[in-house]
Amino acid sequence: MSGTGAEPVKDHVTWDDLDRLVADLAVAIGDGDAYDLLLAVTRGGLVPAGMLAYRLGIREILVAAVEYYDDEGETRDEAFFHHFPDPALLAGNRVLVVDEVWETGTTMAAVVARVRDAGGTPTTAVLHYKPGRSLIADRPDRWAATTEHWVVYPYKAGR
Repeated sequence: MSGTGAEPVKDHVTWDDLDRLVADLAVAIGDGDAYDLLLAVTRGGLVPAGMLAYRLGIREILVAAVEYYDDEGETRDEAFFHHFPDPALLAGNRVLVVDEVWETGTTMAAVVARVRDAGGTPTTAVLHYKPGRSLIADRPDRWAATTEHWVVYPYKAGR
């Protein structure tokens, strides 16, 4: 990750921790009726987005497949979109954009730009926010916890 050869400090999240984080994020978000749909950022945001949708009562879920980090945590020069919802599905809608972690903010910024370009109104939500690693001026609208460590979620088991 840092190129120093040192193993990064890792926060290991259990399934119980994940449930608590999603519950905390749901409280921070508030009323699910304030959103027309949820946009899950894959891969990492897919599980928390589904859990959050249940807690908030949101049934309309779209998926954006975006890659900024590879499986070892190395970054690309810019976010790469494998696919993104048709703009007509976002236009005029209040969109809750969910990912698991805001590391540099680059992935979320790219997704937010596309939602806005499509005519949607995005609100960002993540489980973990890393303020000291963010490379952009913005921050998530809602988050459950802050950390500067590498976060290992239970659904990434076997990696």
